[in-house]
Amino acid sequence: MDAITSEESTQVVDLRTGQVIADPDPEDEVRHQLNFRQIIGRSPALRRVLKHIEMVSRTNSTVIIHGETGTGKEALAQAVHDLSGRRSGPFVTFNCAALPAGLLESELFGHEKGAFTSASAQRMGRFELAHGGTIFLDEVGEISLELQPKLLRVLQERKFERLGGSRTLQSDTRVVAATNQDLRAMVGRGTFRSDLFYRLNVFPVRVPALRERPEDIPLLVRHFAGEFSRRMDKPIGGIPPSTMSKLCRYAWPGNVRELQNVVERAVILSPGPVLEIDTGDLDLPESKAGMTRPNVQALPLRGMWDALQQARRDEILRALSEVGGRVGGPNGAAARLGLKRTTLLARMKKLGIEPHPRHVQPVHPPCQSDVSKTIAS
Repeated sequence: MDAITSEESTQVVDLRTGQVIADPDPEDEVRHQLNFRQIIGRSPALRRVLKHIEMVSRTNSTVIIHGETGTGKEALAQAVHDLSGRRSGPFVTFNCAALPAGLLESELFGHEKGAFTSASAQRMGRFELAHGGTIFLDEVGEISLELQPKLLRVLQERKFERLGGSRTLQSDTRVVAATNQDLRAMVGRGTFRSDLFYRLNVFPVRVPALRERPEDIPLLVRHFAGEFSRRMDKPIGGIPPSTMSKLCRYAWPGNVRELQNVVERAVILSPGPVLEIDTGDLDLPESKAGMTRPNVQALPLRGMWDALQQARRDEILRALSEVGGRVGGPNGAAARLGLKRTTLLARMKKLGIEPHPRHVQPVHPPCQSDVSKTIAS
């Protein structure tokens, strides 16, 4: 096993897996704590979303997920299903923008033999296939006005008929929908039914864009670099700190999907163990003096761990500062961070933070000058 060690620490990092052997992997820690497997991140913005997902998953309520393209809406829908009592049932996904309006009804509700020219046999629709489980309707705003009443009936009465059929079928299916459009504005324009909107809008969840949670970028880079290096059998052991700083400052209009593509391309093109990312195509904002510090030394995965620990420390200090140093209680730092009081106290002890207001100092946002200095050191 290829690994590196630090003279100042007993931590060992496996270069192939990207995991700290002597300490818990921050990705695994978040996943274990919040019971999520496919979601990478530990920022307050993402944590709030995951806590809401965890709570609504215990119910059968309809969920609608709002977010920009590439933010991971399908992964959150899968999490709703996996954490629910329907986890043993099917999870059926359907992109409402993938087919022309004339075929949507057949795909969603099925059809009888002879319902239309090419209907040579009876066919089950997605709602039948999802019986006892969950159906995920992506891009739900693309459903035509003509078909919306039938979807509304399924949500209200749990009943539908196949296209060309007269027999009413019962639907025991939970609906999770997603959209990157403003459905309320569509209702105002008359392109989306108001009654359907309110039926879908039982439990709305907004997914933050990647630019709203820059502290998650080092975690995501590490995760994707490790994933693609394993697939390609191409060990990647580090990334230049100046490059990481640029990645953190980029707005990522394509969100997590764009970052994933950039890292995959970099793994393919990197000739050695250092992840070389061409940031020339990224529309970066003008950097302030001292924002980054030139350093040709590659950032090892050990250094990435240090940067993440510093970001975690800053996050806790910021929360304590906002609540006057209070740890517990409904208005304390633990509640603000979505943690149990005992968990936060244990984490503060590990990071050397005393639970007293006089130790709370203002901190700069992660992924800027302080994190860059931590990365480069």
